[in-house]
Amino acid sequence: MIDRFIDHLCKLIKIIMVVFLAIMVVLVFGNVVLRYGFNSGLAVSDELSRWLFVWITFMGAVVAMREGTHLGTDTLISRLSVRGQKICFVIANLLMLFCCALLAKGTWQIVEMNIATKSPVMELSEGLFYGCGIFAAVIGGAVLLYKMWQLGTGQLKDSELIGVRESEEDTLDLPTAQR
Repeated sequence: MIDRFIDHLCKLIKIIMVVFLAIMVVLVFGNVVLRYGFNSGLAVSDELSRWLFVWITFMGAVVAMREGTHLGTDTLISRLSVRGQKICFVIANLLMLFCCALLAKGTWQIVEMNIATKSPVMELSEGLFYGCGIFAAVIGGAVLLYKMWQLGTGQLKDSELIGVRESEEDTLDLPTAQR
């Protein structure tokens, strides 16, 4: 049930990322045409494109965390026994949870400082811009906790302990819903 919820959430995030990217393309291309063709432009184009790009980056980090597609090396881990791989998996996930906590705390402080500050062009709260860090920390932390829970309950396959691929063409041994 939790697995399906996270999968649906990641699918929704991917759809939002596609929409944001399409908006960015239209805004930037439209602004280029307006500037060169009509000697005018949209002031909102640059600012909104920057906001959307940052949000896409943080949302993509969450999806990559779920799918296990972040960069990594497995030179040492792949040579360990399954028990050693599990120990390293737990240590790595605890370190990533700590980083998520730091990210959440730091961005929360930045959001508090900037919540009343309005963006120059769109006049929206800068807290919305910095909120992407809180989003990534909370959702990413939940994904990590779920992976730890899966390991603890024996639901995580041994093949999922190492989430590194030799090339982009290689697939991980993930369930079909996660690919």
